[in-house]
Amino acid sequence: MPSRRWNFAIVILFIVFACLLLQFVFSTMRLRELVNPKPGAMNGNPPPHVVLIAQEIDNPYWRTIEEGAREASEKYGMNVEYTGPIRINPAEQIRLLEKAIAAKADAILVQGINDPQQRLLIGQAADKGIPVITVDADEPYSRRLSYIGTNNLNAGKTMGELVAKAAGGEGSIGVLIANENSYSQQLRLAGFREVIGRYPDLDVVGVRASDNSRLQGAQQAEELLAKYPQVRYMIGFSALDGLGILEAANRESPAGLKIFAFDDLSETKEAVRQCKIVSTIVQQPHEMGYGAISMLHDYFQGKKPAPQYYTQANILTGSKAAGGSGGSCP
Repeated sequence: MPSRRWNFAIVILFIVFACLLLQFVFSTMRLRELVNPKPGAMNGNPPPHVVLIAQEIDNPYWRTIEEGAREASEKYGMNVEYTGPIRINPAEQIRLLEKAIAAKADAILVQGINDPQQRLLIGQAADKGIPVITVDADEPYSRRLSYIGTNNLNAGKTMGELVAKAAGGEGSIGVLIANENSYSQQLRLAGFREVIGRYPDLDVVGVRASDNSRLQGAQQAEELLAKYPQVRYMIGFSALDGLGILEAANRESPAGLKIFAFDDLSETKEAVRQCKIVSTIVQQPHEMGYGAISMLHDYFQGKKPAPQYYTQANILTGSKAAGGSGGSCP
């Protein structure tokens, strides 16, 4: 009997000890929250829910934008939901924008696609108090809060200056763009034409659309080279165009063809290092994602951002790609 009572007492003591231990753990966790609260959890408010809609969900460029956005969201206490089409599909981007508005997101980051339906939806979001920031490509005639990304007109001018210098002010040029409806692509092309137009002996003989496809880019480049064998300079204004042109050049073997590209995919950088591509203009997708969240943080604090925020676009040449200080291919 005494042994049974002793065992019962031990069980009671164990239960009391366990309860005290749990209470201590919970008290410690609560104390840590009070000392170091998450920014978005202050005053009992949930962190802002931001939807980032990519052009293509697993595209390396857009994944870098996502990384920047998530890094800033950790700093500012926001919850970023990353989504996008599996393959480039403007209709799906619009559907995801509709979904984000219906879900009452606190803010939306989206690529401008130069579409009236997208402009209408951005206006609907504004009516509901949902700020929309366009990233990478603008939708300037919409009610978006701001745009963050490359100054595409200036990037086109930079490309024109690179080509004009390489060509010595004369020669025939072929151009690839992603698609004809892209506002950012048209701005790059306009800036490029503005510079090339200063040289009477430089001639843009053809502009073709690659539809953001390396395969399509190679096919279009082949057709340009076949139709205009005098072409000695080819420019790609979207990430896969330069590599598509390079594939076409490897098959067609045009003498002395010089290729200029956009963005810094690993294959593009390697081709620049080997001087198979003269140079590429490199955008800053991480800065776009980080900056967009920072702009939203300021907006939620009552600071209205500027209508545009332009990120840098740098020139990568063969020497820089190899780890040197600069220079150009022969």
